[in-house]
Amino acid sequence: MAQTYLPTLKQLQYLVALKDHGHFGRAAEACFVTQSTLSAGLRELETLIGVVLVERTRRVVRFTPLGEQIVDKARRILREADELADLARAAGRPLSGEMRMSVIPTIAPFLLPRILPRLRRDYPDLKLFLREEPSGAACESLHTGRADCVLLALPYACGEVETVPLFEDRLFVAFPEGEYGADHASVTAGEIDETRLLLLEDGHCLKDHALAACNRPELRAEATMLGTSLHTMVQMVDNGLGVTMLPEMALEAGILHHTHVSARPLSADNPSRRIALVWRKASPRERDFRLLAEVLAQAGRSA
Repeated sequence: MAQTYLPTLKQLQYLVALKDHGHFGRAAEACFVTQSTLSAGLRELETLIGVVLVERTRRVVRFTPLGEQIVDKARRILREADELADLARAAGRPLSGEMRMSVIPTIAPFLLPRILPRLRRDYPDLKLFLREEPSGAACESLHTGRADCVLLALPYACGEVETVPLFEDRLFVAFPEGEYGADHASVTAGEIDETRLLLLEDGHCLKDHALAACNRPELRAEATMLGTSLHTMVQMVDNGLGVTMLPEMALEAGILHHTHVSARPLSADNPSRRIALVWRKASPRERDFRLLAEVLAQAGRSA
């Protein structure tokens, strides 16, 4: 029987990294190897399977049609390999070893400072690698294996995942001091001037949650969507440019400190978003994720 030579996991990692970064140097940095090592590994892979996967020019890295197919297959193989290691970790101590979690930008700076010290104290063997990215990119990272779990806000369609809701995060209307009377315990959706509403740019699910909570179609058409972060939105409101929506966790974290911005709860039928932890179905680390969800939920409730 002829001897069969199989690609190594390292060669597949090089291939996926090159696809993700589109540049040999950046791919090599991501894999913690030299560019020559990565290039040699990919040439060995192409020689091994007898086909060209990547067209190399001075300026452009272009994958062949077959190369694209093999990259997709390589992602699945690498994810299965990760889950093989997860099986071994799952048999050991809870919340130990490496874990990669993606967190959306409207959660990360407000919840993580509360939860990370507790995780370090209670689970010192856990090495939690964090990646901040919008909901769409976070869910893609989950399904391609770049992330093991995602902390995001619902409702959001993240594909075939297991979901544990953690807590409700109420929405508030933030406005320049004095814009609404002192007797306003809350602000109704009807009181929001659509021409002055400032929202995060596309890609941030908080924008959709805020618009859905208000249930006013004209807001989507009239609102100015230009903020890249909640801190930027607060600065624009502080400069009298309009009003915006903020989640309660941002207020509790002190986002309005040292500003002349006030906030009142939004009065609407569904004035909140639901914070949740999600992971791939049938993950061997489900026990770890459910334990992590308990810790996250406690942090949210104890705010």
